[in-house]
Amino acid sequence: MPTPTIAALATAAGPAGVAVIRISGPEAFAVADRVARCAGPPPSQRPAGTFFHATFSDGAAGAVLDDGIVLIFRAPRSYTGEDTVELQGHGGAVVARQVLQAVFHAGAQPAGPGEFTRRAFLNGRLDLTQSEAVLDVIQAQTARAARAAREQATGGLRRRVEALYERLTAVCADIETLLDFDEGEISPQFWDTVRTELGAVVTEIQALLATRGEGHVLRDGVLTVIAGRVNAGKSSLLNALLGRPRAIVSETPGTTRDTIEEGYNLNGIPLRLADTAGIRDAACAVEREGIARARQLTEAADWVIYVVDGTTPPDETDREAIAALPVDRMIVVVNKADCPDCAGNTELAAALNLPVAVAMPRCSAITPDGVRSVVEVLKAKLEASAGTHEAVAISQRHAVELTTANAAIRRATRLLETPDGLVLAAIPLREAAEALGRITGRIYSDDLLDTVFMRFCVGK
Repeated sequence: MPTPTIAALATAAGPAGVAVIRISGPEAFAVADRVARCAGPPPSQRPAGTFFHATFSDGAAGAVLDDGIVLIFRAPRSYTGEDTVELQGHGGAVVARQVLQAVFHAGAQPAGPGEFTRRAFLNGRLDLTQSEAVLDVIQAQTARAARAAREQATGGLRRRVEALYERLTAVCADIETLLDFDEGEISPQFWDTVRTELGAVVTEIQALLATRGEGHVLRDGVLTVIAGRVNAGKSSLLNALLGRPRAIVSETPGTTRDTIEEGYNLNGIPLRLADTAGIRDAACAVEREGIARARQLTEAADWVIYVVDGTTPPDETDREAIAALPVDRMIVVVNKADCPDCAGNTELAAALNLPVAVAMPRCSAITPDGVRSVVEVLKAKLEASAGTHEAVAISQRHAVELTTANAAIRRATRLLETPDGLVLAAIPLREAAEALGRITGRIYSDDLLDTVFMRFCVGK
């Protein structure tokens, strides 16, 4: 079945200076010839790397819809590896849509989510990790996340995984050439070499797995839940961190009844700050539901900021809530530290049965300057937990495949210690190599590609 020519709006819909319509496939130039009118040769006769002015119309006799620039990219030196044309016209919901419809009338088909990048992968322009990095670049919430995505897009992860794949398949090849030999005939040096090489591969896999925490932080953001009793100052803290009145603040208990989530850039680390309903025994069904949701979100949180009112003695509600939180992912904020009757940290820590390891920054959530101590403590904690930034930071998909490979290699290593181990070890070693191959796309299925590219937007 011939490959269809696809087209889509490659820029965001709506008012903008420029709208880019991308056309890719074997009939890209024929489609452009039908839509773009220009002085001189038609698009199909233009060399690669050229651009020129044209008007865009719906068919040879159609009315002019827009005018702009046409860019020519010829296979295989294009983003997709196919013949590609870009029509750059005026941004706007109506005009861009009209030109795109004219492109469809001229013979192109609507592109699916991520279909241009999928074709780039299938045509060898990108490996699967670089394809995923394209989405990471688009979705990056901070400069640090964008930098990590760019490093992966240049092949940092691919090179490390490909090196592991080559080393592992070399071991597999050595083992399989000796399967017809009696194991007693194989030199001890061979066994030592195999064990050393497999141990080195496992060490490198574990180093890659250690970047999973930073990968999660940069891609998904750190879900940071602000919890505590009613009127402790949770919403005030959220507003002070954001520098604007996002949440309603009132002296009336139970004002916050549902979760409020906002993005926050903390020194290049993307946070998802969530203000939750205050914990108490509520009579109102709506407030009870809000409290239940707050508890669920707290359980799923990467970090919890538990706010206590330093002017009010802690009670059993505080103690029970804090006891249920993970010590290594919790900060207790003492609010209203500017009040003369605010208790000291030593006194509050004892009343809360607080472990020594938990940080207790003091703040006044009335102004942004009053929460500076909270920002500094949170930044230090997150930097420590995210780990050292490397050239790569793996995703959940990569982690699953690396874990599979790691377990298979360890299983093979144990089998090599048993009689007939050479024969038995060959199978898990091949499983490990296949897992590594799926990371880069050296080995892939349609289901795998669907899973990866369905997350992309149409036009990329």
